[in-house]
Amino acid sequence: MKKFLSFQNEENMALFTDLYELTMCASYFDNKKFEQATFDLFIRRMPPERSYFLFAGLEQALLFLEKICFTDEHLAYLEKQGFEDSFLEYLKNFKFTGDVYAVPEGTVAFPCEPLIRVTAPIIEAQIVETFLLNTINLQTTIATKASRVVQAAKGKPVVEFGLRREHGIDAGMKVARCSYLAGCQGTSNVLAGMAYGIPVFGTMAHSFILAFEKEIDAFRAFTKTFPDRATLLIDTYNDVAGAEKAITIAKELEARGYKINGVRLDSGDLAETSKKIRALLDEKGLDYVKIFASGDLDEYKINELLNKDAKIDAFGVGTKMGTSADRPYLDVIYKLSETANRQGIFSPVMKLSEGKITLPGRKQIYRCKDSAGYYTKDVITLADEKTEGEPLLVKLMEKGKLIKKLPELKDVRIAAAENLKKLPEKYKKLTHAPAYPVELSPKLKTLIRELKVKLRKKENSNPN
Repeated sequence: MKKFLSFQNEENMALFTDLYELTMCASYFDNKKFEQATFDLFIRRMPPERSYFLFAGLEQALLFLEKICFTDEHLAYLEKQGFEDSFLEYLKNFKFTGDVYAVPEGTVAFPCEPLIRVTAPIIEAQIVETFLLNTINLQTTIATKASRVVQAAKGKPVVEFGLRREHGIDAGMKVARCSYLAGCQGTSNVLAGMAYGIPVFGTMAHSFILAFEKEIDAFRAFTKTFPDRATLLIDTYNDVAGAEKAITIAKELEARGYKINGVRLDSGDLAETSKKIRALLDEKGLDYVKIFASGDLDEYKINELLNKDAKIDAFGVGTKMGTSADRPYLDVIYKLSETANRQGIFSPVMKLSEGKITLPGRKQIYRCKDSAGYYTKDVITLADEKTEGEPLLVKLMEKGKLIKKLPELKDVRIAAAENLKKLPEKYKKLTHAPAYPVELSPKLKTLIRELKVKLRKKENSNPN
């Protein structure tokens, strides 16, 4: 599979970072702090009307880690920002040399679970924070939203149509990828289709209809060019009249040995209109003609349409899915969980900030299932603990090199569908879904308790 990361190569993305990452790293360097550290990337809390996350963006994260480097152009710019020559010389030979564990892309995940665990010299682990957060935030946000849309469609195809309103070129590519990963049938984004091997779909715009003197002339022109794969947009003037013209065109094509794919509705009362159009098509023996609907759709609107028995065969979903309009970001964070001393001995660390306490130490997630294979609960443990269930974090990088082949997108898509299938239906409700149980192991609870006492004693002691 061809890889695509933004509009630049992975190795040119080293400056895709916040300034404070570089200033911290410069100070680490100046103070000769090169010890190993472990950081966890996780999502702190569940947004409203979400009950799970669909983890996405791992491929781009790993490719970035493997290829990150600073170019002469980068270093010249940083010199102008006042960074010392010795630190710039260090960056000149920079590469990521750490170990990375992660849950597989396409995994259903929940709050506070470490999705990526990075252990590396602290400068290396720190400098990659911004990129990891950025790419995991966007793709997990959109994959989660898209999976909800696909679930709401109840097996009817969903096509990602949001490119023109997504937040830039990079987002447009990643939205197409992770929407497909989450179960969409394809995208309107042609470049994403080429880059990722995603099926591409498209119909016509109202401007095409308006460019001809008569609506039926536009239909005839389009089916002349695409006689065997046309979907006609029928609501430019009047949806019923447009459908009648589409029927005329369909019969003309049948006489020539062709069939139109479908008709598209993009406005109005989609439920009632689809019923009228379906009756007209069936009356003329055109039961094979599909009704495709678009226009300000999301999981809530699709659920409403199907509850009204709308005669819609497929959905084109754009803005609200491509921007995750009701929740356009996740509270995804990257926090230090352990540090090593100069002898290489690791010690757990944690934040005590109110509402932002972190889990200390190197951790693992175990997923428990019932006899039918459905998920029942997750347990976050220390990495050296064993408990019931399947461990989710897998070692993917060692000393900065990938040690496992990245799966093809089609295989990640299959895995995501299997993950969602095993999540009980009550956790996939669009509203008021219960919280999935995530527990902390006894050893992790004990460590948290002991570390809190130790840290509070330290902070209350004489600062001198």
